[in-house]
Amino acid sequence: MTGSVAPRPAAENSAPPTATALQRWRSNLVQAPLFALATASMGCLSLVCSMWDKSGRQQHSLARSWAHLLLRIGASPVSLLHGEEIANLGPAVYAVNHLSYMDTPAIYSCLPFQFRILARHDLFKIPFVGWHLRRSGQIPVDSSSLRSQVASLNRGVAALKAGMPLVVFPEGGRSDTGKLRSFMSGPAWMAIRAQVPIVPMALVGTRELLPMHVYHLLPRPLLLVAGEPIPTAGMTSKEVDALTQRVYEAIAAMYYHYSDQIAATENESDTLSADLPDTP
Repeated sequence: MTGSVAPRPAAENSAPPTATALQRWRSNLVQAPLFALATASMGCLSLVCSMWDKSGRQQHSLARSWAHLLLRIGASPVSLLHGEEIANLGPAVYAVNHLSYMDTPAIYSCLPFQFRILARHDLFKIPFVGWHLRRSGQIPVDSSSLRSQVASLNRGVAALKAGMPLVVFPEGGRSDTGKLRSFMSGPAWMAIRAQVPIVPMALVGTRELLPMHVYHLLPRPLLLVAGEPIPTAGMTSKEVDALTQRVYEAIAAMYYHYSDQIAATENESDTLSADLPDTP
């Protein structure tokens, strides 16, 4: 149920670009403090709203504002490609690859509807962030035991049956290489149990913006690509692994295609810049 599907072999992605001294200073002295201020402010407002907002709408709106703020501070606009695939879809499981701490702001800023996320339970202990997660009805995932994992997935199924879309990271953690990691089967299991579609989505650019183990930003445009929803009506738990593999292949195809496309465009731009004559 919560096992994983191994990824197919793929070419190693290139290392993310190195920040200049100016970019590091800007991140440390300007962007990081503004990130902290935005997170603390929106976390407090979300906590206050939770006292009367039982639907989560106001808290979700605050989360979207927080996401837009962080992306503006990070000078990294995000675009949603093929948004028509998810227009008026209703409750579904949205499976997204995981590359960076900036993935969550990118998703919140793009998806035009209220949803819940499945997040590691330890994130709920972080001040401001954890307060929002807990009070806004997000779903903690505890992997300490099989019983805890099943309980977490059942809470996700209950949310889906109540009409609330879910956003999940099937890899369970960030990729530090830029390649997709193996997918856990929990998202497919929830989609089948709730009999709702599962939507493969690919995030591109967040690793280059803020890779793992790096603490400064490299501003760049971001892309969230929506794939074709995969219906689960009539599927049973015997088909969980096959569905997980299908979702993995769909996300991998989108992610590697658009990553290569963007890299080729950037390389072409760099080449053209290098070929330009010096201005006298």
